Amino acid sequence: MSADERLPHRSPDRPAVKPCSTCGELTGRGYPSCLGCAEVVDERWLADWRELLAAERASAGSESERSLAARVLSAEAGTFAWTCGDWALRLRRCEECGGELGAGDPVCLHCAAADAARWTTSAAADHMLRLAVLALRAPHRRRMSVVYSLRLVLPFLIVGSAVTRSQLRAVRSGVLAGRYADLAELDHVVALANLPLAPWRRLPADPEG
Repeated sequence: MSADERLPHRSPDRPAVKPCSTCGELTGRGYPSCLGCAEVVDERWLADWRELLAAERASAGSESERSLAARVLSAEAGTFAWTCGDWALRLRRCEECGGELGAGDPVCLHCAAADAARWTTSAAADHMLRLAVLALRAPHRRRMSVVYSLRLVLPFLIVGSAVTRSQLRAVRSGVLAGRYADLAELDHVVALANLPLAPWRRLPADPEG
């Protein structure tokens, strides 16, 4: 019996889209630097990880947790929930580049292999949420227009709203057109995807600035 069968996936209460009390942006958009946003977003992963720790009688922050992370990563695909696989990667350092395993140097082959392996186990309904979180944790591994676009939609993903690939492409078009600030003022995915584009102009170095 796989761990996914032994440990049913938990769905923590998801908050309504609202400003984060810590950073003021829509909750999730300040991830991972904002502690308030990080607490809400990471709960999606931590709920399963805590349950696995309890089942394996391991303690957070201890050597037993690090050993468990290594075991999760060496297990056959599908043995553990994908959320646990992602969290285990966060707890391990890459032996080649020294970064978070799977999220280190863009040219690190060891990280590339770890990142590719994680996608062998996933849930289709959560793919976009997972992609957004990974992009914001390792923005140096993706085009910045993609990172900014995923940052814009993350607040909606964490409350369970569906974001289609076509909507994400539309949001990215707005980002590339220099409309990040305008997009950030909107509070609905449909509105983000349908914002009329201004004349094309260069993507700013930091749309939050």
